[in-house]
Amino acid sequence: MILPVYAYGQPVLKRRATDVDVTNTALPELLANMWETMYHANGVGLAAPQIGKSMRIFLVDTIQLHDDEKDSNDEGIKVAFINAEKIEEDGEEWPYEEGCLSIPHVRGEVERPERITLKYLDGNFVEHTKTFTGMNARVIQHEYDHIDGVLFVEKLKPLKRRLISRKLDKIKKGQVSADYRLKFAMGTR
Repeated sequence: MILPVYAYGQPVLKRRATDVDVTNTALPELLANMWETMYHANGVGLAAPQIGKSMRIFLVDTIQLHDDEKDSNDEGIKVAFINAEKIEEDGEEWPYEEGCLSIPHVRGEVERPERITLKYLDGNFVEHTKTFTGMNARVIQHEYDHIDGVLFVEKLKPLKRRLISRKLDKIKKGQVSADYRLKFAMGTR
């Protein structure tokens, strides 16, 4: 089922999410709905807070990015991350223009380290500790920020933040549209 994406201004986006009870029998259906919602919105990542659930779950599918860019060294990934725990971020920071399904029509250059190591459970509840690099690391870092209650716009340079402040206010007030359903603090559209 395609779920509405919670837009900038929704309190759930600013809360640190809580760990998931993996014995919850509704979890497979939630993951399936999240994948369907992410693809419907043409996203490469989606975190549970973006659908109104304060849970430490996020999805990443960078295969579609790598297919488009024919990236050299990195291969794309398609992974559900459950109860992810950041072990380390390292490497040289590099800039890239990011966007977010919860903040439609706003993009900005964010600097992030080139590597991240996470301990997490996958969609089959198998535990992994793995290091990701390049674009995979960037998308994971963006989605991991979501489960910590951090939005990419908070990582923009001060001038850029000032330049987009009106757009953010409009999103908060529900004065924006997208090709997917959005849920604003004042209702769904």
